[in-house]
Order: sequence, then structure tokens, then C-alpha cells
Amino acid sequence: MNKNAYQKYKQTSVQSASREKILLMLYEGAIKFTKLAIKAIEEKKIADRGMNIGRAFDIVMELNNTLDHKVGGDIASQLEQLYMFMMEQYTKANINGDAAPLQANLKLLQTLYDGWVQAVEKLKRETEDSDKKAG
Repeated sequence: MNKNAYQKYKQTSVQSASREKILLMLYEGAIKFTKLAIKAIEEKKIADRGMNIGRAFDIVMELNNTLDHKVGGDIASQLEQLYMFMMEQYTKANINGDAAPLQANLKLLQTLYDGWVQAVEKLKRETEDSDKKAG
């Protein structure tokens, strides 16, 4: 019963989340699954390694697929190159059972996440300021 209620809550929170919040949630998921994949490699759990790398890979692929090159311009192109590199690193880590490419991806994901958190906060402040001026 509790698990079902939690799933409903999670589904509602995703459905009602802003685009910015969804973006941050995707990064959080990629970070979480990358960490779990690193742990699985350390513990020599091959199935867990593959599952967690697969989940992280899918999230990064989704981030890549949702890039808007018309709006994002050069930044979207640079993010696309970064996401493609990260997907290659996930594949390499899964094939070789090596944690180093995952650790590199983890650093990239955390840096990008921190940057997006700051951008979202700035956007919120600017929106609140313009709302105050308009009101």
C-alpha cells in the first residue's frame, strides 16, 4: 500500500514539475545511476553494473534528444558533443568493467547539474523581480 502511494506521489510530482525541475531530476537520476554503476563495478556485480549503466545512458540520451538547437545555438551543440562523449564512456565502462569512464562522467554530470541549479535559481530570482515590478 505504501509503495503504491509513493509511486502515485512520484508520478504526480513529475507531471506537475516545471521543465527546469524535470531537467534537474534527470541529472539527479543520471548521477544516482552512475554512482550505483561504480559501486557495482567495485563489488563485481555485473548485472547491476549493466542495469545502472543502461539507466544512466538512457537519461543522458534523453537529455541529448531534448536539446533545442534553434534556441540553444552553440550551447546546445556543445552539450550534444558532451552527451555523445558521455554515452561513449558509459559503453566503454560497460564493456570493460572499468570504473574510470564512469568517474569521468560523474564529474561532468555533477558540474552540469550545479550549473543548471544556478541557472534555475537565477531565472527564479529574475522572474520574481519582474513580478514584483509588474505588481
